[in-house]
Amino acid sequence: MGRVLSQTQELPMMDANQEFEITRKDFKFIQWFIHKNVGIHLTDQKYAMVYGRLSRKLREKGLGRFVEYRELIEQSEQDKVEFINALTTNKTSFFREQHHFDYLESTLIPQWKAQGRTDIRIWSAGCSTGEEPYSYLASLSKQGAFDDFERVSLLATDLDTNVLAHAKAGVYDDESLPSIPKPYLKHNFVKGKGTFEGKFKCSKALQEHVTFNQLNLLGEWPMRKPFDLISCRNVMIYFDKETQQRLLSRFHHQLVEGGTLFIGHSESVGSDCQIFRHLGNTIYLKQ
Repeated sequence: MGRVLSQTQELPMMDANQEFEITRKDFKFIQWFIHKNVGIHLTDQKYAMVYGRLSRKLREKGLGRFVEYRELIEQSEQDKVEFINALTTNKTSFFREQHHFDYLESTLIPQWKAQGRTDIRIWSAGCSTGEEPYSYLASLSKQGAFDDFERVSLLATDLDTNVLAHAKAGVYDDESLPSIPKPYLKHNFVKGKGTFEGKFKCSKALQEHVTFNQLNLLGEWPMRKPFDLISCRNVMIYFDKETQQRLLSRFHHQLVEGGTLFIGHSESVGSDCQIFRHLGNTIYLKQ
């Protein structure tokens, strides 16, 4: 069943009193299936996390054993998508890793203006519930990019259909507001009233520049035009080294000449990489 099953760690002992039956054999299938379909590398230490998330699905469907759920996954595309969604981690916040937004504002936007660019294309790969793409758009708005360029478009993609629905709606709880610096609030985010009390929404001025689509990074990429900036942050940490290198090569191909790649603070393209030049702060330039 591939690389992910060659590990020597022992899975934790199954509790005879646990509510659902997810055996070692079941877990090995789950590891193989997730790796094969979306490239995520689930270590043996993730058993408790997997059990907790799949317990909710088994309870929801009135099943007692994973082997019964496996039959649904293999027969129904919808159940397959729900299964993958259940095991996909989506943790994000507005303006996470601020240095990327600083670089966009201080370097990229002035550079694009100096080059006489008219059409700016950005891709947020692994956008989760939308905080990242809306943060980029708020930065662009603050710097007047929507007026300075004829067209600014941001493609936001994720594997999980549930988080994409959340992102497209653009509605968030007020507890997320402290992560948005004050200069970005005005004109970009609207305070909720009435039934939306305690929430806020991204403005239409931001939403009209973004398109949300489901995309498996390991599958076909339908995009034909290259991007000026690709942001794939804290996504590759879930992939094995071989998959990471394959993705980096594809990102390189998908960027314009001299295009920019942002990755997460705990990620790297590798010291021997010849296709990107490291500018510091997980910012890379296509070579």
